[in-house]
Amino acid sequence: MAAAAAAAAGGGGLVVCNSSHKLRLPNLRKAKMASDLAFVTSQFGGIKLSCTHPQLPNPIPAAPLILPLRPVARRVCPFTGKKANKANKVSFSNHKTKKLQFVNLQYKKIWWEAGKRYVKLRLSTKALKTIEKNGLDAVAKKAGIDLRKE
Repeated sequence: MAAAAAAAAGGGGLVVCNSSHKLRLPNLRKAKMASDLAFVTSQFGGIKLSCTHPQLPNPIPAAPLILPLRPVARRVCPFTGKKANKANKVSFSNHKTKKLQFVNLQYKKIWWEAGKRYVKLRLSTKALKTIEKNGLDAVAKKAGIDLRKE
């Protein structure tokens, strides 16, 4: 503050801080003492400039935004238990990098004879072949899946 008052008295202009940057103003008639520099009315249309940063009260912490959880479809076949396989991707220079080989899962509507309706399932192609061979009831019973819920 004293440097700003000295600059104003010396005729070199006044430097007033405005939050994030400094503003160089020409000589001001009303800036005579350092105590007057808290709020200075400039010659630019009566704009008040402040060098002090206001102390705001600590804001009340807002509750974190919680979104409803939606079920995520896992990449596992419920009938056969097949899941992703970890493998190496081998380049021409024999450089090996890890990769996942996912199961070929398909959404399929299958006629359920006991329930007299279609059941929409997400199953692997291997499970689809097994259901065609043994029947939906037998495969679901062996896997422990209740088709009435779906």
